[in-house]
Amino acid sequence: MTIRRALISVSDKRGVLTFAQALASAGVELLSTGGTARTLRDGGLDVTDVADVTGFPEIMDGRVKTLHPAIHGALLRRPGVDDATLETHSITPIDLLVVNLYPFAETINQADVSIEAAIEQIDIGGPAMLRAAAKNHASVTVVVNPDDYESIGTLVSQRQAPDATLRRRLAALAFAHTAAYDSAIADYLKSSVELAPQTDDFSIGGHRADTLRYGENPHQAASFYRTAKRVPGSIAAASMLQGKALSYNNIADGDAALECVRAFEQPACVIVKHANPCGVAVSATLDAAYDAAFATDPTSAFGGIIAFNRGVTGALAERIVERQFVEVVIAPEFDEASIAVFATKKNIRVLETGALQSIPPAQEIKAVSGGFLVQDRDDGRISESDLKVVTERQPTASEIRDLLFAWQVVKFVKSNAIVFCRDAHTIGIGAGQMSRVYSTRIAAIKAADEGLAVKGSVMASDAFFPFRDGLDSAAEHGITAVIQPGGSMRDDEVIAAANEHGLAMVFTGMRHFRH
Repeated sequence: MTIRRALISVSDKRGVLTFAQALASAGVELLSTGGTARTLRDGGLDVTDVADVTGFPEIMDGRVKTLHPAIHGALLRRPGVDDATLETHSITPIDLLVVNLYPFAETINQADVSIEAAIEQIDIGGPAMLRAAAKNHASVTVVVNPDDYESIGTLVSQRQAPDATLRRRLAALAFAHTAAYDSAIADYLKSSVELAPQTDDFSIGGHRADTLRYGENPHQAASFYRTAKRVPGSIAAASMLQGKALSYNNIADGDAALECVRAFEQPACVIVKHANPCGVAVSATLDAAYDAAFATDPTSAFGGIIAFNRGVTGALAERIVERQFVEVVIAPEFDEASIAVFATKKNIRVLETGALQSIPPAQEIKAVSGGFLVQDRDDGRISESDLKVVTERQPTASEIRDLLFAWQVVKFVKSNAIVFCRDAHTIGIGAGQMSRVYSTRIAAIKAADEGLAVKGSVMASDAFFPFRDGLDSAAEHGITAVIQPGGSMRDDEVIAAANEHGLAMVFTGMRHFRH
């Protein structure tokens, strides 16, 4: 399939002139539109305007220029099938289409962009041409990514045609490009109205930000994608100040740590290992919060991810590097002194997020065989007024504060989740067990291993206790107050157990399973 005629119309003009020069040197006729045509002409190339091909000028401020049979017939023609039709209507085939779309994502990420301005950046003719050329990839080569210019240009310069396998790969990339583009538009429009995720059709799109060394394990390939709409204060939008390239697990654990630390208003530190918090604390200072979080489980903190909700100073950075091996440190900002300290440990990844703004409502997606699940992100929060005291003993004011803190933490621990805490820092955490009783025992074991006194602490459970044994175990270890959702068939039995042990217990009416 010799390439004799190419249509080039791109918003992203990286490398397009060099590519077009290679095509022209090989004798390829160039068609183009608007700004792309000007770029090519300014580079000294002969270009035919699409309007000269269609016999119809661009109209409506360029909204309509390529939507014409002379273009789409040229892209969709089937050799040996449509030859007579093309001859009747004087349509010359297009062998190569080079298109990328209006900068919709860039537009919606501008500050205070209006919906009218965003809508003007919804490309119509570009996706139509891409879909036509990709559908007809048996006869047409379609290119959407500037990274492919060099290889295609080399082939054309050598008077070679892309083979069927390459054309199909490029067609798949074109459909992925338009699918992600349409998904970004759908997400943007949904965000401007009240539209639940449980619609008949759901799409997800993103742009690859990085190809990772591997996934959770070395035998798994992985990439990191960003959504079209930038989310300030997120892992995806963070700046990497130093360190090795982020791994799949770094990104996943970093997100877990950042989302947990974002939940607190006071200076806070969260240390995460394998997607679970192993230490969480708030305090009057960030240094004190780090000390308390680290003290929860120094063993698990080794090689973990540390997240802060305040800027990191040089003194705090020194404290971290002298005390532990850490994979990633995340904070809204780092002063020059802290950057200099971390620079002595070149492998530490330092991520600066900027201000930790509230994350807009979003959906979470989990793949299953043959499909995927979609749910609202767990943004549920409670305050003191939401608590229902169900025991004879009322919790004290300090217990209430610790119960609310523990409830914030337990939401980010894998189910079945149990959290012990006192004075706004964790004492022990039991995560990911099949039995809630065993999670309680593990939390107690971890506390004992680090010499932390459980007696006088409070306990949070992410879901109700199905039997009284969880309360019996808590009392055995010295827990004085419990926060849990309630709602078990045996709530009365569990409440009776709490009363027998003199515990205070409150129900939230909200569950926080995390799988």
